[in-house]
Amino acid sequence: MTNPMHILGLQEGGWGAALLVASSVTLALSVLGFILGAAFGAAAAAGRLSSRGVPAWLAHVYGTVFRGVPDLLTIYLLYYGGSIALTQIGKFFGSAGFVGLPTFATGVLAIGIISGAYQGEVYRGAYQAVDRGQFEACKALGLSRFQSLRLIIVPQLMRHALPGLGNVWQLVLKDSALISVIGLVELMRQAQIGAGSTREPFIFYIAAATLYFVIAAVTASVFRYGEARAWRGMVHA
Repeated sequence: MTNPMHILGLQEGGWGAALLVASSVTLALSVLGFILGAAFGAAAAAGRLSSRGVPAWLAHVYGTVFRGVPDLLTIYLLYYGGSIALTQIGKFFGSAGFVGLPTFATGVLAIGIISGAYQGEVYRGAYQAVDRGQFEACKALGLSRFQSLRLIIVPQLMRHALPGLGNVWQLVLKDSALISVIGLVELMRQAQIGAGSTREPFIFYIAAATLYFVIAAVTASVFRYGEARAWRGMVHA
């Protein structure tokens, strides 16, 4: 009978170290993609809230497209579309053969674009939830728009946004598994490799599920801590 502890151990011949390294790749991919998505989301929210027609329309199209198109399709389009473009550029300069995009960078970009479409709606709703009296107070104090946002509006906006951002983070963490389709050896891909090499798929997929759960539980506690601090700050303000 196969001993799971031997297969998943950290000793020579065990797959534990490889799974832990792959977990760190998953975490790095998710964190960087989420941060990039925050930038895309902030821009999309600003566009949606703009009184100008073109920015509002572009932000609406961005959010609608990337929340409506399957995430896997977005990853394929970015990777293969970008690789084809790089290959054509390479041929122009005399290079032969297929030029593929870096899988990790493509994964970060794909997750950033996808999560940005969801984060944009979270930020937009949070901005609209800020009490209108706060905006009037900023005007009364003679604060510039930048000062108003940095000192007053954004801190209050984040109090409303954190619960929604926690949900988006969980989606990002699960979407990171899809990046394995373009060859990145993250947690899901490493589990597939181990399952194929040892012919023990149940052991490896249970191990992967456990590691995903641990990452999700730890990071969710970070969001809950942030929400609790923001709530205490709002109560004492």
